Amino acid sequence: MKRTLVFAATVAIAVAGCKKKSSEPAATSGAAPGGSAQPSPPPPPPPPAAPPTFTAGLATPESVLYDAANDRYLVSNINGTPFAVDDNGYIAVVAPDGKVVAGTWIDGAAADVTLNAPKGMAIVDGVLWVADITALRKFDLATGKPLGEVAIPGAEFLNDVAATADGGVVVTDTAVDQAFASTGHDAIYKVAKDGTVSTLIKDPALGGPNGVVVDADGSAWVVSFSSGELYKVDPAGAKQPGEKLPKGQLDGVIALPGGDLLVSSWEGSAVYRGKPGGPWTSVVDNVKAPADIGWDSKRGWVLVPLFTENQVRTAAIAK
Repeated sequence: MKRTLVFAATVAIAVAGCKKKSSEPAATSGAAPGGSAQPSPPPPPPPPAAPPTFTAGLATPESVLYDAANDRYLVSNINGTPFAVDDNGYIAVVAPDGKVVAGTWIDGAAADVTLNAPKGMAIVDGVLWVADITALRKFDLATGKPLGEVAIPGAEFLNDVAATADGGVVVTDTAVDQAFASTGHDAIYKVAKDGTVSTLIKDPALGGPNGVVVDADGSAWVVSFSSGELYKVDPAGAKQPGEKLPKGQLDGVIALPGGDLLVSSWEGSAVYRGKPGGPWTSVVDNVKAPADIGWDSKRGWVLVPLFTENQVRTAAIAK
């Protein structure tokens, strides 16, 4: 055995010595004529993730909000009827791949949390604002801990919330009774950064205001559930002439880069894309009861909560 090892070592040294003395360069994989090596091409990028549909832990999901700072989805769950003051609503945290991160991140069942029928949401300076029937609830975006509330005097059915450039929010009051009939008290309220409440406009001609986004100049673009209109309310509170979309019962609205809007329609079971003045085209079809949609700005996905189906659909949208 020892002789065999010594012989093998001697052969190895001899071969190595021959290699060192050789004047011929070692062959290089992919070498170009003349002996210069070419770098290997980089591997192709992985295919983009497909937009998921997720259902786990959802109970009457009304709104989905993309938290860009933390790359996650916040889903408000009514968990019952949208009128019930039952303190059992909750907000779930879902990852973009559809996995539930925290099923009841903010939970009305907790002793220190009041949350009855949460609907629209907005993020302002690290605070999550949530519409809840007659009040706006405030929560710390990092921890989910309650930060108080702002009651809206005279409100009946607060629905969607949008941030304003001055650090406040606006909130719509669809003003319907438990049979979803209009009470005629349709309104849009403003809440300043310090919590001061004022009425932007109160008028039955608002047609059941639902989804809202706010321009840089302070104008509110509103979609209405009862009248099926898109219209603008200027910073002074004047409603501008509206327009009908292909189908009505409009719920959510978001603004895309470049000025297009996405609008969800219960009657159309669709999400429409267009600019004020039209035309409007369907970019998501066959979505039953699409409520307050969100926008994943990182991936270019629209987030569609299906109110009666207990699920959220996502779909890629060209920016």
